[in-house]
Amino acid sequence: MMEIPKTEGIKYAGSKLKMLPYIFELVNELKDVDTVLDGFSGSTRVSQAFAQLGYSTTSNDISVWSEVFATCYLISNQSNSYYQELIDHLNNLTGIEGWYTEHYGGAESDIKKPFQIKNARKLDTIRDEIDNLKLNWEDKCVMLTSLIYAMDKVDSTLGHFAAYLSDWSPRSFNDLKLKLPLRFTLEGSNRVIRDDIFNTVANNRFDLVYLDPPYGSNNEKMPPSRVRYASYYHLWTTIIQHDKPALFGKANRREDSRDDRSASVFEEFRKNETGDFLAMDALRRLIEETKAHYLLLSYSSGGRATKQQLLEILSGSGKLLDVKLIDYKKNVMSSMRTTKEWINSDERHHEYLFLMEKQ
Repeated sequence: MMEIPKTEGIKYAGSKLKMLPYIFELVNELKDVDTVLDGFSGSTRVSQAFAQLGYSTTSNDISVWSEVFATCYLISNQSNSYYQELIDHLNNLTGIEGWYTEHYGGAESDIKKPFQIKNARKLDTIRDEIDNLKLNWEDKCVMLTSLIYAMDKVDSTLGHFAAYLSDWSPRSFNDLKLKLPLRFTLEGSNRVIRDDIFNTVANNRFDLVYLDPPYGSNNEKMPPSRVRYASYYHLWTTIIQHDKPALFGKANRREDSRDDRSASVFEEFRKNETGDFLAMDALRRLIEETKAHYLLLSYSSGGRATKQQLLEILSGSGKLLDVKLIDYKKNVMSSMRTTKEWINSDERHHEYLFLMEKQ
């Protein structure tokens, strides 16, 4: 298995950190691939790896925090010493109570707050100062990435902000400290796009497109809000935009992260008139409209489709080259034995990679 460059990211429900070796084992076999799209970049680990391996990488996502992470790694071009000086300045600031402390900071006797009050105070001071510095957007993204990573290391959550722990996590007692992100030398011609994926594929052509849509769960008892990323990571949006929005609920979510306002069509749990999931209809349309030589699709066994359904969607737009199953328990990737296997036919969690050549 090939060696994968080191990447970093927040605690993230959709992280592809474990998938990276298997993704690149497949990609490494392809010919004439230079331009790559990471269509649902999320925490940007896949984009980071593609860029470090020399591909001209385009990172796309609808979330502002993904845009910030991608800009930090794929675009920012000042020296590490320049950014370290800014980080040292921010770390030396004294925390002062403000909006974040009021809504997200708690004393040791409090429960169900994401940060202890000492770190919420630092957040208030540092976030204001980042704006006061009047940095260029690319440089500001490095500071915001550093801040979010620092907050991610002292939170009292399960890794998201839809609910908080009843008791303080051990890491929440640590002091907030910003560190320089693991930036790398930029070789390819990289881009960062924050837009609906359908717009991105309509306006661009790539050698390879990697898609990892946020599929809805196949658990009918699971509320749809539990798989919607706008609700999971609303606080990162607020810290980046620094807009101090109207809040609702016990978790103090952003008003615009309500399910009826922020859901992606790929997180849709309803069916159409013919009984097919709307999310699968959207995936079929996306694959048809993607202009690329190769397309690589990730799928989790917790999703709503069967392998057969995905095979039918893929075969309608090109030639299926390979289907791989990743068994994390055994830490191996293997070819599927038969197309009649159902993706969610057992209770174990698997990841799948579908590689196709577009027509």
